[in-house]
Amino acid sequence: MPEELPQLIVRDLKALDPAAHGRQFTSVLVVKKLAAKTASNGNTFFSLELGDRSGSFTCTVFNDSPVFEALKAAGEGAVVRIEGKVEFYQGRLSPRLVKTVALAEAELGAPGVLDNLVETPPEDQQALWTEFQGFIDALTHDELRMTVRGVFEEIGETFRWSPAAVAMHHAYRHGLLEHTVHMARACRALLPLYPEVDAGLAMAGILLHDTGKAIEYEGTLATKRSRRGILQGHVVLGYQLARKHGIRAKLDAERLERLEHIILSHQGEPQWGAAVYAATPEAVLVSMIDNLDAKMGMVQRALRQADENNEFSERLPGLSSQLLTRKLPAPPA
Repeated sequence: MPEELPQLIVRDLKALDPAAHGRQFTSVLVVKKLAAKTASNGNTFFSLELGDRSGSFTCTVFNDSPVFEALKAAGEGAVVRIEGKVEFYQGRLSPRLVKTVALAEAELGAPGVLDNLVETPPEDQQALWTEFQGFIDALTHDELRMTVRGVFEEIGETFRWSPAAVAMHHAYRHGLLEHTVHMARACRALLPLYPEVDAGLAMAGILLHDTGKAIEYEGTLATKRSRRGILQGHVVLGYQLARKHGIRAKLDAERLERLEHIILSHQGEPQWGAAVYAATPEAVLVSMIDNLDAKMGMVQRALRQADENNEFSERLPGLSSQLLTRKLPAPPA
């Protein structure tokens, strides 16, 4: 009887060192990305990202691989049981897959399967949503509060579940809610330092700045951009939501224009997706807080997924660097 292969999660795999090269394993993972590409010799191959709640890794599958057709049939968002061999490419984990089987719907309902695959924030999502509602209720300008409330009456349930990105930051279930609440906390702490900023307008801008992502992204286990997300993008989609509900709430034209400007400029730079540069005190503050929390979200996630055997994380594209993940020693007693 053949020896049963050890089942490893992504964190376990990433903790392996090059001495484990060739080690066989099995895992149950989500196909997060499946991109068909063409090699210089004209052959097709897949650039593949597989993951679970503990992290993800990429690998390459060529068209002569025994798993190529199985992956093609499964597609993005599928849950697959893989058998593979540990290999590394340029110092990074890049396993060679030798067998892939897509899990049937009935298997996905088994206890713990989806819980092990879906990454979520460390904070309870219901507590985050309750806190989020409190930020809306605290808006003292009636029409501004009605504008914000109207947007979330339209998209609230989707917003609660959405990631904040496909890959860069808060890229997991409830990530958009977590990112927005963290920004609102930072805004509340910083507002006393900047009396030039209209507090209500800045807070409303934070609560609405990424609402377009509830329309831009779709998918249950693997996130991808929707048709409207590709054709318009979350900045424009969020602007449309704010304008629609601002007009419906009879928000005065000056505040509505400034609220729209916060959403249009919050990405900071045109190459990052901003429609315009921030040009009001509130828009500058929101853009800076957004950038701060996006980067610190990358830091927090890297620390959560850190391997205690490695001093640094993998390179984080959003930081253009690896992150030092080893904790400081405790101070002397």
